Amino acid sequence: MIRSPFAAVTAGLMLASGVALAGAPAAESSVWDDACKWLSGKPGVLYKNADNPWIEEVNFSGRIQWQAAYLSGNDTRGYDFSDDYTDLRRFRLDTKIGFLRWFGLRTEWNLAKDFRNSTTRFPGNDAIHWGGEDFDVLAFSFDAAKAFNLKELDQLSIAYGRWETYISQEGRVSSKELLTVERSAIANKIYEGFRPTGVRVEAAKGQWNAIAAVFSSDTNAVGGNVEGIGGWNDGVMYYGLVGYQVNKKLSFALEGMLNQANGLKEDNLLPYKWTTSLSGVYKADPAGLIVDLILGDNGDAEQGNKALARQGGFGGLVVTPYYWIVPKRLQGVVQYQFAASEEDQGIRAYSRYFRADHGPKVNVNKGYGDEHHELYAGLNWYLCGHNLKVQGGAQYEWLNTPGAGTGDATALTWLLGLRSFF
Repeated sequence: MIRSPFAAVTAGLMLASGVALAGAPAAESSVWDDACKWLSGKPGVLYKNADNPWIEEVNFSGRIQWQAAYLSGNDTRGYDFSDDYTDLRRFRLDTKIGFLRWFGLRTEWNLAKDFRNSTTRFPGNDAIHWGGEDFDVLAFSFDAAKAFNLKELDQLSIAYGRWETYISQEGRVSSKELLTVERSAIANKIYEGFRPTGVRVEAAKGQWNAIAAVFSSDTNAVGGNVEGIGGWNDGVMYYGLVGYQVNKKLSFALEGMLNQANGLKEDNLLPYKWTTSLSGVYKADPAGLIVDLILGDNGDAEQGNKALARQGGFGGLVVTPYYWIVPKRLQGVVQYQFAASEEDQGIRAYSRYFRADHGPKVNVNKGYGDEHHELYAGLNWYLCGHNLKVQGGAQYEWLNTPGAGTGDATALTWLLGLRSFF
């Protein structure tokens, strides 16, 4: 168990930076070089033959992500609290199969889920569930550009199955490549992490790319009654994206999600009516910048927001600059997030640590408020690119929550994460 932020994060970051600054590339053995090359060289490709009309590719990959945190804060009653956590964040096995020239199957299977720190209480909580839990992704795809020889487009594909309802730059980026240990609270609010059934069309031409998707709001699609592809018995959600790559360093994307499910009559996955995200990414050497502007509307009782305080508009801004202290080895990251809403409980802090069960004396108004700030600073130590890295950082957050005790709550969370994939 982690008892202090210095033991959990500071020592780890000092070790990471010390090794990196001492000249890690020169000190590495050829054995490690070979191991890193193997890890990043797609070792799970069991078969690949573009000339085979039946099976073109069979590819396995996976990821293991572990993290720890130490949190201390002050709740809406002025009460000081602290907690420490360890999480098996993700343990997945992914499969990609190309067959019949133009078709593909993609799966991401959760081999374990850690419920020890869940804010939802149910039988079997406080334990890691091992074995096949459910599919994170289960989808079939059709390469229309290749099948119909569409030279006018660089890409045109159609896919059907179980997907993540991602939106925003942080939502679209895989957890394997996140620059922070966790996504920001506003990104998690609109991302939600549900896995509904849907159909998605992707196209690209030159510097432009676009995505259009329709998802079912049937809760079976989340895994309530099925662990794979769900049905279309309830409402729908619409998603769209238009992206433009200005050059190798700069890109922009505009996204939107519209929720037409009626939570009073049918299943509903999203706690808002609509949301949009305008993001920009600047990748340079040695510095870069990611900016995401988010606007949306929580809707009303149809979206499950029966209380007036949880309705109305909301918005946020996430700014993430980074700098390579040691090229390809040690990276410094800072992130600032601001989120606000028209009503007193229109936005919400992230659930993993701040809203966790800290005991009967602690009250943070379930994370609801009308203004939320997060400031994160950390280091990423890349042992083998994104295939194997250590992330550490500290995050301070302040939540303004009118009508709840003193009206605000604060917390400082120290985070340490290990990310690996092959």
